[in-house]
Amino acid sequence: MAAVTALPTHDMLTDPPRERGARLRPTRRRLWRVRGVSLTTRILVVNGIALALLAGGFFYLDSYRTQLLNERFRLARAEVEITAAALAKAPPAEQRRLMATIGSAQRLRLRLYTREGALAEDSFRLAGPAFALIDPAREAWYQTAARVLDQGVDAIVGAPAVESYRDDAGALAQSWPEIARARRSARTEVYVRYAPDRTPVITAATPVGQSGAMLLTLRNALDVTENVRNARQTLGIIIGLALFASIQLSLFLARTIIQPLRVLVRAAVRVRLGRDRAVVVPRLPDRGDEIGLLARAFSDMTHALRQQIDAVESFAADVAHELKNPLASLASAVEAMDKVDDPALRRQLSAIATHDVQRLDRLISEIAEASRIDAALSRATFAPIDLALLCDQVVGARGVRPVGGCPIRLQRGEGDTRVAGDWLQLERVLENLLDNAVSFSPAGGSVDVRVWADGAHVYLSVSDDGPGIARAEREKVFERFHSVRPAEEAFGGHSGLGLAIARTIAEAHDGTLAIIDRPDGLAGACLMLSLPSIHEADHE
Repeated sequence: MAAVTALPTHDMLTDPPRERGARLRPTRRRLWRVRGVSLTTRILVVNGIALALLAGGFFYLDSYRTQLLNERFRLARAEVEITAAALAKAPPAEQRRLMATIGSAQRLRLRLYTREGALAEDSFRLAGPAFALIDPAREAWYQTAARVLDQGVDAIVGAPAVESYRDDAGALAQSWPEIARARRSARTEVYVRYAPDRTPVITAATPVGQSGAMLLTLRNALDVTENVRNARQTLGIIIGLALFASIQLSLFLARTIIQPLRVLVRAAVRVRLGRDRAVVVPRLPDRGDEIGLLARAFSDMTHALRQQIDAVESFAADVAHELKNPLASLASAVEAMDKVDDPALRRQLSAIATHDVQRLDRLISEIAEASRIDAALSRATFAPIDLALLCDQVVGARGVRPVGGCPIRLQRGEGDTRVAGDWLQLERVLENLLDNAVSFSPAGGSVDVRVWADGAHVYLSVSDDGPGIARAEREKVFERFHSVRPAEEAFGGHSGLGLAIARTIAEAHDGTLAIIDRPDGLAGACLMLSLPSIHEADHE
């Protein structure tokens, strides 16, 4: 028989296992450092955490079992003390009758031991067994599984070891440590042991009066094990159903998120490799969630990137074409100079070469400016600008240094003309519009600049007295290197980039630049710049 200290009491069963949380802390910290794990796995793990919390109910059931055992301990103490008090007052014949009656009625086994420790009476011999321990070998497989589950939960929660119940050694009082302790302390002692089927056998020992006799009661608390196992079974079914539903929902969620992302990834790889120029990035129009927004944004970004690449390729081709003309003219002039002896003709060829060099220098400068405009706008910081004040300064500077002898008149209308923009870039727009207007104005003509606002937008118009621009050409003049010049103007004086740069800057400021008929109905062209007012920009 094991020593007394090895037997658990109800106090030991209620002690919670310690240091369990300390063992989990390093694992919890490492969970957030997982890299290279797919979204499907992460979704399953996150949903599994909720199920793990639900599975924590098994730990609660362990405390529930402890509570049930504590109730049985109190019941066993009360039963043995009441029975002992009744036996102390009864003669021997009445004692046997009481033991038989109480044992049969309460499904108990009562054993009465003499002062010397010998077994005096046993209710099972007096009235037959009130209960029988179950033989595990004769139980169904699921009962075996239930016992294995009990052992697993006990190991997880760190439950103290419980001694096995052996009825074959119960003839002497020395076989029961609780009797020895009850005799020494003169009070009731309650112990628990496990029957072969792991159901608790609760024993209680107490003195019988002052005679030195000891009473021992035994109860096989089957209901405790049945209640706990039923609760575990119900919880297990719930967890199983929840696990099945969680896996299905997780896989559904993973499919709705990961599959479209994989489609986008494949499209992005094909776009990056450039193997399929016509690859279509799916826009997922039926999805109104963040995945749909991402798909449409990615599709728009890809389209804009392709337009930018096409524009760069077209620009490069246009640059090569525009540079060939002056280079060919310059090469012809230089080659002819070696073959010409006439001084007048050599001066004419030299003038042509000088003009071509100047034309190349101007063309290269404007090409460099056009190529830098997008980068400059991407780094620009917009600030409140009074467009009327900007016009005053630019037109005032032009008045001090008149261009081509063409007067420029500024008219300021009503309204708040402040916009959000970059001063230097908007100044460049106005300079290009003025250059264009002055170049088309005939001798004695003038250029009218007007700026006004209507609350939502600020407008700037530049009108000239030139021949005007045909409606079919009004959009073409904003194309790079496209220029429709007067017949009398020297060839190569303009690159055709001024209006293209001006429109690029206007669009970068969320504005528009277009050619309209002059409001006064006179001949000539009118270019109008429209920009959101600073109040409208703040509202957006």
